Amino acid sequence: MMVTDGDWTARQAVKTASHSLGLYLLKAAAGNPMPLSGPLVLKQILQAPREPVVVMVDDKGHKGVGAGERVIEYLLHQSEQIEVLGVIAVASNSRVRGARVDYSVTADLQVVKNHPVSKEGALEPPRHHRLEGERVQMLESYTGLLVVGCGESGKMDGLDSANNIAEATGKGLEIILEGSDSFA
Repeated sequence: MMVTDGDWTARQAVKTASHSLGLYLLKAAAGNPMPLSGPLVLKQILQAPREPVVVMVDDKGHKGVGAGERVIEYLLHQSEQIEVLGVIAVASNSRVRGARVDYSVTADLQVVKNHPVSKEGALEPPRHHRLEGERVQMLESYTGLLVVGCGESGKMDGLDSANNIAEATGKGLEIILEGSDSFA
């Protein structure tokens, strides 16, 4: 599983959510920007003591294709070695085309199907069909990839902070683990 954020606040939320679900967080990949290349991330995934593994991908808002996108793309092409269960696409205020999502989790933990949320975790207006995020646009070229939209940790009035059990991030990870329509 991948999460398209890696700053300190996101790390705390993903760490809390991963721990509560018994997932292995690849801490060495977290960072803003992320410090590891695709091959190094893959090597560490293969050496992880348990599965599923959660990888945070970030490139500090780099314009164009940055480290986060390169790692996502690399991992998605390693299907003989790993299975990517899904991606939590974290919204931002970027002015990009964005990507369609299969589900989104709002700041108040509402799960919606095929509709994006904002950076603050609020549902976007009805005519808005894409989640804008710095590393999410390229996800649309991968058919069959489960994409769950989520607001940015630390930007949802503290509702997804590690202090509040990181419930929105946790719900997004649960949806990916389930991989079914049981949440909508």
